[in-house]
Amino acid sequence: MARDQQPYLHNLVSSVRAPALALSTADGQIRPGSASGVYHSDRRLLDEFVLRVDGVEPAPVTHGVAAAHEAWFLSIARALGDEIPDPTVAIERRRAVGSDGLRETFALQNRSTVDVRTAIALRCSGDLSAMSVVKAGRAAATRRPRVEETTHGVSWSDEQTRVVVTADPAPHSHEPGGVLRWNVEVPAGATWEVAVDVRCQSTLPALFDAPGETLPPWSCPVVRAGDHRLARLVERSLADLDGLLLSDPLVPKDRFAGAGSPWFLTLFGRDSLWTARFLLPTGTELAASTLRTLARRQGSAVDAERDEEPGKILHELRHADLGAALPPVYYGTVDATPLWICLLADAWRWGLPDDDVEPLIAHLERALVWMRDYGDADGDGFLEYVPHAARGLSNQGWKDSHDSVQWFDGALAESPIALCEVQAYAYEAARKGADLLETFGRAGADEWREWATQLRKRFRDAFWVERAGESYPAIALDRNKQRVDTVSSNIGHLLGTGILDDEETALIAARLGQPDMNSGWGLRTMTAASPRYNPLSYHGGSVWPHDTAITISGLAATGHDDIAASLAQGLVAAAEAFEFRLPELYGGHARDDGIGPVPYPAACRPQAWAAATAVYVTAALLGLQPDVPAGRLAIRPVREMPFGELDIEGFVVGHTPIRIRHYPRHEPATTVEGLPAGVTLQLVSGHQPL
Repeated sequence: MARDQQPYLHNLVSSVRAPALALSTADGQIRPGSASGVYHSDRRLLDEFVLRVDGVEPAPVTHGVAAAHEAWFLSIARALGDEIPDPTVAIERRRAVGSDGLRETFALQNRSTVDVRTAIALRCSGDLSAMSVVKAGRAAATRRPRVEETTHGVSWSDEQTRVVVTADPAPHSHEPGGVLRWNVEVPAGATWEVAVDVRCQSTLPALFDAPGETLPPWSCPVVRAGDHRLARLVERSLADLDGLLLSDPLVPKDRFAGAGSPWFLTLFGRDSLWTARFLLPTGTELAASTLRTLARRQGSAVDAERDEEPGKILHELRHADLGAALPPVYYGTVDATPLWICLLADAWRWGLPDDDVEPLIAHLERALVWMRDYGDADGDGFLEYVPHAARGLSNQGWKDSHDSVQWFDGALAESPIALCEVQAYAYEAARKGADLLETFGRAGADEWREWATQLRKRFRDAFWVERAGESYPAIALDRNKQRVDTVSSNIGHLLGTGILDDEETALIAARLGQPDMNSGWGLRTMTAASPRYNPLSYHGGSVWPHDTAITISGLAATGHDDIAASLAQGLVAAAEAFEFRLPELYGGHARDDGIGPVPYPAACRPQAWAAATAVYVTAALLGLQPDVPAGRLAIRPVREMPFGELDIEGFVVGHTPIRIRHYPRHEPATTVEGLPAGVTLQLVSGHQPL
């Protein structure tokens, strides 16, 4: 019996303007039987959009991505035009996804010396499948809706959604199965064109809306670098992030990044928080909106069916009517709550005004209490997860696949599981939260600093593994408080949080720089020395850009410049192979293998936290550490900048755009222009960690 298989995405062209997106093959065609389609709010409106000219599909030549929501495709009608080797009749289709659907323009360009008479046919139909059904590789449970003819196109519908396809000019005729037909005559040297719109009318209330504002909630810095690839990566990444923006219908001015196209185009606690944190060098507006959007949905009760607890930040939000695998409002994440606290504190340091911070302090207090009273389910002093929801995730850290927490020999750890990086997030959150409580006149700062101190001591005693002559932290403690001994990328998230001393930091940095972890294209999620290593495992050997970026930042902040630079070089080299649109993850194959970065076939692209790494890594290598409330900006660039000279206009400190120049062979090597009033520059020694 054939098993359901998640469809592959790596060869599809993605165009996104949240909450809508389109996926097609590289020739522009959308055919049934794959993930291809036009989607809106987690429903596939259309899964067949196939053009034929003179009865056959045109021969594809090339395509391109013009923007996050725009793509173009060029093909040839080989049977038409002059009888010479040169192609003389081309079809260009231009796609523009809007927040409510899609417009696609088809242009038949006759470059021949003769008039062309032909038939243009466009087959349009849809299955109205839920995204969860498509992702699972299952056929829709219901029959395909019947296509109805209209004067200007076709339509189809079910009880919740109506899809309307209209064409201008209107088709000359219809054929069964949703085929629009035009009989055209195109003079030599002329072009015939038709524009087709696909729109959705739904009775389902929108979970999240398209942003009403035209400007994104961040600056768009101009990057000039010795390595031109960095500038291209930053530009493409910010454009993709713009396509992933959604707004909160409760307060439409608050915008956040949907996690990724196509599977995760909704609010995700962890992903949206990391994305906003990565983009702090471009301003605090996205951070403030993300914090508020999540605070409105902060847990208020104990509800085992959705893993909710008071003070907890949610994992993700979906439509209840679309059959998602998880509960529609789901709190099954152990790390989103401390990450929410860290983002609030970091945004404040970057210049988030007190008037924006003050209303969130009560949410901060509840989040801190959650860490102590609920996050530590068994009272051992560590944050762990114990899945309760019947439809919940078995693993609730960022590596949330079923086999992500495993021993070196491949055996799976059993919950409750205390992940190493979550303890670091909690330590950092408690200390930073204490600073905010103290600044805003709330009680408890000393208590939380002491809580953090005790967590740091417990971590040192409980997590360190001695194995095969090496010393490193376990990925986790299992239900028996045993150290799960796999060498994993999780330990990179400890760097720079304060939970380690200098000797421990140096051990981790050296371990992550070894070839079994540093693939040459970025950091592997798990050592290649493990018997269960698989370069195309979701979390067991692949490379995740955001994971690599977090480690780069920690390495740079603690003075381990060479390893940070090596990982950054690998990440940007991989980005070039993906046309500077970094995917959610890719293969962990070694760069020395000579086969280039290998796509993970089902990876989302664009993915928010992957795209946001471009800004984060750049700021990390420059060593930017602002503290606007204290009136200073510290900078410590890595000793050997992997991208050569840098000139960046448009990073933002305290709502003021600044310009940073880093010319290593000049004196001074680093200069900053445009600092806001009251903020002074502190240049840190090249060998001194921040």
